[in-house]
This record gives sequence, structure tokens and C-alpha cells, in this order.
Amino acid sequence: MPSTASLSTKLVRIGAGLLVVALASIGLTLWVTWQLEGGAAAVNEAGRLRMQTWRLTSAVQAQLPPAEVAALVAKFDNSLDLLRSGDPSRPLFVPWDESVSREFAAVQSLWLVQRSLWLQGDATAESTQQSVAVFVEAIDRFVHAIEDELSGLTAILNLFQFLMMALAIGGAVIMLYTGYRFVINPLAHMRQGLRQLEAGEFSVRVAVNTHDEFGQVAAGFNRMAATLQSMYGGLESQVELKTRRIEAQRARLEALYEVSAFLASANTIEELSRGFSQRVRRVMKADAVAVRWSDEANQRYLMLASDCFPQEMQEEERSLLAGACACGNLQPDARTRVIPIHSHETAPLRHCAKVGYQNVVSVPVRLQQRLIGEIDLFFRGEIALNADETELLDTLASHLASALEGLRAAALEREAAVGEERALIARELHDSIAQSLAFLKIQVQLLRSAVQKNQPERVNTTLDELDVGLRESIHDVRELLVHFRTRTNTDDIEAALQETLQKFQHQTGLPTRLQLDGQGLPLPPDVQVQVLHVIQEALSNVRKHAGASHVSLEVVKSARWCFTVRDNGTGFDAAHAHGPTHVGMKIMRERAERIGAQVDVVSAPTSGTAVTLTLPPYPVSASSLGTVGLPLPDNAPVDFENPVPIP
Repeated sequence: MPSTASLSTKLVRIGAGLLVVALASIGLTLWVTWQLEGGAAAVNEAGRLRMQTWRLTSAVQAQLPPAEVAALVAKFDNSLDLLRSGDPSRPLFVPWDESVSREFAAVQSLWLVQRSLWLQGDATAESTQQSVAVFVEAIDRFVHAIEDELSGLTAILNLFQFLMMALAIGGAVIMLYTGYRFVINPLAHMRQGLRQLEAGEFSVRVAVNTHDEFGQVAAGFNRMAATLQSMYGGLESQVELKTRRIEAQRARLEALYEVSAFLASANTIEELSRGFSQRVRRVMKADAVAVRWSDEANQRYLMLASDCFPQEMQEEERSLLAGACACGNLQPDARTRVIPIHSHETAPLRHCAKVGYQNVVSVPVRLQQRLIGEIDLFFRGEIALNADETELLDTLASHLASALEGLRAAALEREAAVGEERALIARELHDSIAQSLAFLKIQVQLLRSAVQKNQPERVNTTLDELDVGLRESIHDVRELLVHFRTRTNTDDIEAALQETLQKFQHQTGLPTRLQLDGQGLPLPPDVQVQVLHVIQEALSNVRKHAGASHVSLEVVKSARWCFTVRDNGTGFDAAHAHGPTHVGMKIMRERAERIGAQVDVVSAPTSGTAVTLTLPPYPVSASSLGTVGLPLPDNAPVDFENPVPIP
């Protein structure tokens, strides 16, 4: 049974016991020493009795006066009284026991006889000698009895000293044993336990054999170790759980990133849907995947792509009516769900069961709350989706819808760009070649009339007009070809401007000059294209109407780029411009508006013309302004028979 006393109580008890024993030993030693000291004084006093006896004997034999003899007798009586009663102040006392008392009684009885003889003075020398010898012998026996008693006390003192030495050794041993058992040993166990605890051995426990302070500390250590063990075990499980969750989240994020990157790089719906189905099947570890797209009324679902889906089922389920199967049977508020195949009564699902599928996961695809399709994942075993997997599937479906919508928007944007460029071509043709052709048609009618009326001069004049008109139309066609083939593939527009001026100079034979001033940020490619179109239109107006002998292009690079086409031609009244020139001005202003720029015309009769294009500060691309002004590719077909009508 473990001790219930505290460590302090144990130490107090042991110390008190040792103190009591030590005090008792010291007290006994003092008592024995005191007895020996008093006994030694008694031996001396008893020895004086023999001296006093011989003095009395000498005084009687010398026949001293009775008074001196009486004084010696009185002195002897005092010595006997002192031995009988003792003197604690000296100290002096007889260690009385039976033999000492008997010898002292014998001395007293002999003294009484001898005293009366000495006081009467009638003792003869021979009788005195005999009685004194007997008396002295009695005194000697008394002294020997005292000495024997003192020898016993001395032996007792030596025994007490030996016992005190043994007590000191035993006390030291007891204290060492007590310290080891109740202090050192528990501390060693505690230190060992702490080392094991520091090493991560949370199962370590310290043995509790007592209920003292160290026992309480050991019990507290065990409770602490148990708490740490449970906390560490719980922490390990929590860390493991968190690690698994983080790993699962990382895998989901990686899958989401991979699918998102693929969707962003896909160029066609077929490529996008096929690659999406392959990646979703791999992420969800499904046995097969089918991606279905619905019509506007959500009445029929078309299979866009599939992965690992049986060929015979692809043919059967290429187009599903809504409600004919669990796949494609979505309500407006449908959510991702797991459909058990064997417990479903729909006929097509029996085909899935024949193939070996047991469950299908239906994931609706929505775009802005509108149901536009479905993703079906087929499993041959049991499947249970947690919240994270459901969220991942919904996110992937949302990305698929956005990617498909992006492809559709890109297609619409390209279609709109083509339509707008065709409208621009139609306007260009209408404002240039169409008018020239109408003029040629009129001249042909005049020529026919002149031939019928046999008017040779008028025929020659009309032929000259036809020749001029044809050359003008050829120039217009060449200009339009140059105009619509204009491209810029660098950040520096200077090369494109040089090329444009060289083509103009080659076409017209007029000298040109390019002047560049300042420094500015490079222009975006689509802004460069529109700038070149405006400059080409200004040069076309110079060719057609200015009658100039020199043309210059001045470019100022700054926060607001400026392009000025200047000629030394006939000029015109810019405030009241009428005729064909205003068509070119309209085209230039329309192109400038697409990039947020402004066109200003300064001209006067006989003073030449200056057309200035001023860009906005730090111009951005046209696409960011919400406009579409992309030129047609070089090999894009143009339908001249059915141009876009001009509004």
C-alpha cells in the first residue's frame, strides 16, 4: 500500500525521532557524567575519612586536649553528614546502591563505637590501633563500593558514547536512505519521464507509490502525459485529416486549372467538348462520360462528345428526347445528382445496365441560370459524391458553358466583323467604282446614239470619255486593293507609312515626303490599321480632286499622335464642300470614330488642303471601345454580286 503521509510529514517524523534519540542520549550522557563527577567527589571525601581517622588516632595517642579531639570528631561527623546528604553544588553525592549503603552503614556503626572511645579518652594504644584498623578497613570497603559503582557508570557512559556514534552513523544512513527513497529516486524517475516526453514518447508514465508531494507531482505528470498523448493523437489525426483534405483540394484545383487552361486554348466546339469529356472522366475516375447539348426549348439533347462510351450506345443516344431517359431529363431547378441505373425503369437505362453501368451522375450545364446542356458520368460501381466533388463538377460545367459561349461569341464577332467590312467595301465600291460605272454606262448610251446618228466627232469625244472613265475605274480598283490589303505587324508605324507613300508615288507619279517628330508610345495594331486607312483615303482624295504637284505626310509623336496629309493642290471651300469629296471625308471620319480620333480639314481655293488626324491620349485598341473594325484577310472572298446594302 502506498504511504499516505506527505513528504514533509515523513521528514518531520524521521527528524523528530532522530532528535528525540539524540536528546535522550545526550541527557543520559550528561546524567552519567554528573553521577561520575559527584561519585568522584564522594570518593575523595571518603578518602578524607581515612586521613581524618589517622589524625584522630594520632591526636588521641598524643593525648591532645579533649577540645582538639572533639573538633576533629566534629569534623569527621561533618564529613559523614556530607557523604550521607551530598552537595549538588559541588557536585558531591554518593552513588547509592545496596552494597554502598551497607558499607556506609558499617562505617557509621563503627564510627559511633570509635567516636565514643575517642571522646572518652580511655582508649589504649593497642585497642585504638585495632579498632582504627577495622574502621579504616570499613572505610576502604566503602570507598571500593563507591568506585565499583562509578566503574559501572563509566561503562554505561562508554556504552552511551558508542551508541551515540552508532546513532550518528545510523542517522546519516537513514537520512541518505530517506533522501534517496523520497527525493532522489522520484526526481530521477521524473527526469527520465521528462526526457522520454521530450523525445516524443507520450505513452510514458511515472510509477506512483506514495501520496506525498512527489506522488502528487508524479500523478500530475502522468495526467499531463496522458493529456499530451490524447492531444498529440488527436492532432495527428487532425493533421492527417487536414492533409487529406488539402491534398483533395489541391487535386481539385489542379484539375480545375487543367480543364480551364484547356478550355481557354480550344478553338472548336468539337475539340473543346472532346477534350473536356476526357479530362472530366480522368478527374472523376468515371468509366465513361457523355457531354450533351440541348436545343433552345430544352426538348432534345444532342451528344457533343463522349469518352469511353460504347459505340452502340453512342448511335442510340446521339439525340435524346427530353424525358425519354434519365439522361436529358432535367428540370429548370435540377442539381447534380447520382442516379442508380438498376432501380430506374427508363428503357434506355436498361441498355446502360446491359453494358455494366450501375450509376450515372447527371451534371446540369447552365449559362446565366439558363439550362443549356448536361454532363453524364457513368460508373460500373457504387459512387457517392461529397460536397466538394459536387462543387467541382458544377464549376467545371460552368466553365464549359462559358467556354462554349466564348466560342459562340467569337464566331458572332467574326461574323459581325466580316459583315461590317463587307458593308465598308460596299460603301467604297458604291462611292467610287459604282459611280464610275454609272458614268461609263451613260457614255456607252451616248456612244450608241452618236453611232446611230453617224456623228463621228461625237463618237470620238465619247470614246475619249470612256477611256478616261476606264482608267479612273482601274485606278480606283487598284487603290481599293491596296486599301484593303493594308497590314501592320510591328509596333512602329513608320514602315507602313513609308510603304503607303511609296505605293501612292508609284501610282500617281507625285513626289511625297514623310516627316516624323517627337517620341510617343507605340500604337496598338488595330489603331495603326485605322490610321493607315484614313491616310490612304486622304491620299486618294488628293489623287482624284486636288491636282497637286507635291504631297507630304507629317507625323507628330506625343501623348496625342497627329497625322497631317498636306498637298499644294487647288483646294476647296471646306465649309461648303459638295460633290464627290464629301464621300471620302465621311469615310475618314467613320474610321476615326472607331478609335476615338478626330479628323480636321483645312482648305481654301488655290491654297491646297491639309487633312489632320488627331488620336486620343494613349489610344487603346478598338476592341476595348466595343467596336469591331477588323480588316478581311488577304484571301477572304468578297461577294461583289451581293454586297451588303448601304443604309
